[in-house]
Amino acid sequence: MNRERGMSSLALVLLTLVLGSLLLQGLNRQHQTTLSQVSLEQVALRDSARAQSALQWGRMQTWEVTPQTQCRSLPAYSATVCLRFADDHTGLLIARSGDFTYWQAATLELSAVHFSPHGWSDFCPLKERALCQMP
Repeated sequence: MNRERGMSSLALVLLTLVLGSLLLQGLNRQHQTTLSQVSLEQVALRDSARAQSALQWGRMQTWEVTPQTQCRSLPAYSATVCLRFADDHTGLLIARSGDFTYWQAATLELSAVHFSPHGWSDFCPLKERALCQMP
């Protein structure tokens, strides 16, 4: 009789160890998935902030008033800022960093560039999609 009780206790301990191991593996996978999602979100937030900073930096730059496309690089933020004018003296300031692009409308008046006081947009305000792209 004692032998049988010893075997059942051993089996119960082994079963507990196996179940505990499976539970820890599941928790580890869940932790790795959450960690990956947090990492991706960090990159997205950083790129978004860099694109917004680049847009504000572009607003402070002195741009030529000739109706053409002009681009400047901001290496510290891995960003590019372009100012594109149309024939009707309206323009668009485009800032891009990573996967994020932001736009701000501009006008050319009296040989000076004036940006929209309504701020930036996370979608292109122009109907023609080709004018919204970085050159």
